[in-house]
Amino acid sequence: MASLEVRRSPPRSRRQLEVRSPRRDKYSVLLPTYNERENLPLIVWLLVKSFSESGINYEIIIIDDGSPDGTRDVAEQLEKIYGSDRIVRTAYIHGMKHATGNYIIIMDADLSHHPKFIPEFIRKQQEGNFDIVSGTRYKGNGGVYGWDLKRKIISDGVLLCCPGWSLLGSSDPPILASWDYSRGANFLTQILLRPGASDLTGSFRLYRKEVLEKLIEKCVSKGYVFQMEMIVRARQLNYTIGEVPISFVDRVYGESKLGGNEIVSFLKGLLTLFATT
Repeated sequence: MASLEVRRSPPRSRRQLEVRSPRRDKYSVLLPTYNERENLPLIVWLLVKSFSESGINYEIIIIDDGSPDGTRDVAEQLEKIYGSDRIVRTAYIHGMKHATGNYIIIMDADLSHHPKFIPEFIRKQQEGNFDIVSGTRYKGNGGVYGWDLKRKIISDGVLLCCPGWSLLGSSDPPILASWDYSRGANFLTQILLRPGASDLTGSFRLYRKEVLEKLIEKCVSKGYVFQMEMIVRARQLNYTIGEVPISFVDRVYGESKLGGNEIVSFLKGLLTLFATT
């Protein structure tokens, strides 16, 4: 009878195990842009730096539908600098189709969301095996920085009419305004929808790709309300959600695209969700 010889392979390092794993996680960052020519090179550089230092497998998908400021030209140059395997350019409707990662990260391209938090998102997801990890400004050491009073009133709050606006040092006419719109929006949503998450209006999130695809199929909202509906629908579908405190910083270049119309749209969307969920 032939003898059976068993040969033991030398132990492999943890790093070798990660590299040779049959399925190594890949993270696709979706960067929706509109008139972000100045911000785009900075956010891409920060993303590349963060991923490279952390040893994370990634790609960055720049989504632009024809910004008139030359954002597309900048994206083309970035693709040449970092390579087409790392930088992908596409129109908004095709963003998800180009993503090859099994996890999707969505964040603002205006430097309001810092890539330094992404490794924390990934650790949180792995620790709890969450379907979604959402950045929150309203837990732990999270917060909002760099907004002046007018910005907070226009873009942040419990809606109310402000006839004394000129007393705040502005010649603007009375407008539909707010004390803290993001907090107010979250407060109203918590009361009406009970979503079980602390920050519903933020857009800095990590999703399992298949979860994001399912949520997009279910969501009907547009604009600012879309982020809120994503969390509400996720809870309906019993997806698990983890949260990581983040610092939201006002954009470095360009102007905010949030105004009175978005505030009105939010209220309409909130009432629609309340009636249909």
